Amino acid sequence: MTSDVASHADIPTAKRIVVKVGSSSVSGENVGQIAFLVDALAAAHGRGSEVILVSSGAIATGIPYLKLDARPTDLATQQAAAAVGQNVLIFRYQDSLDRYNIVAGQILLTAGDMENPTHRSNAQRAMERLLGLRILPIVNENDTVATQEIRFGDNDRLAALVSVLVHADVLVLLSDIDALYTRPPGEPGATRIDRVPFDDDLSGVTFGDIGAAGVGTGGAGTKVAAAKLAAAAGIPTLLAATGSVADALAGVELGTWFEAAPVVDSTHA
Repeated sequence: MTSDVASHADIPTAKRIVVKVGSSSVSGENVGQIAFLVDALAAAHGRGSEVILVSSGAIATGIPYLKLDARPTDLATQQAAAAVGQNVLIFRYQDSLDRYNIVAGQILLTAGDMENPTHRSNAQRAMERLLGLRILPIVNENDTVATQEIRFGDNDRLAALVSVLVHADVLVLLSDIDALYTRPPGEPGATRIDRVPFDDDLSGVTFGDIGAAGVGTGGAGTKVAAAKLAAAAGIPTLLAATGSVADALAGVELGTWFEAAPVVDSTHA
């Protein structure tokens, strides 16, 4: 596939956009960011773009309802937290989307679903129909039934796979940092990277951990891997801060842009 989105400025006119947001951005003390995220998604929706949101946060949202002090380490309690948290998370999104008369559709997937041709086809068909009905699909890993052996590992990878599945024009990975740096931004000598050519292996980049919040499973490394996965499929990817999502979707030049794989002219292959 070939995307018509070649730079930040093309995002506002993109036909189909996948946006991924992490747990730390929509849970705990940052739960208020859901409203700002919805504002940005609604603006893109209003411009005519089809938007799919891949949202982490089920387990993190469920933690306080289970009266836990931290993210559980055992699978059964993670599944219980996800069962409670996913319900609350979707309610919060829909409550905010009501301001724009936009309806959300929940899609929960496991890695096995994306590997099974029938399940994959069913997920694609459901998302296509939701988009056709102008419903906002909200995708998350089905943490209630997923096991360690069949997990995506992080929702950055899930977002990239969803982007490929629905032939998105651009993938926007939101983070708690504003861009990719040559090393964790708090360390001396960290330099911001504005653009990553498709053939750049980023060998000089040192990746940090999952972040101070400690409620997610991804970090800079998983975002780069996801961006590379999408880019290889012809989908450019933008890594940006959650707080700048409105500007990102409006075409402001910010964050780190991962160029998509160049188009191969099959007539000369």
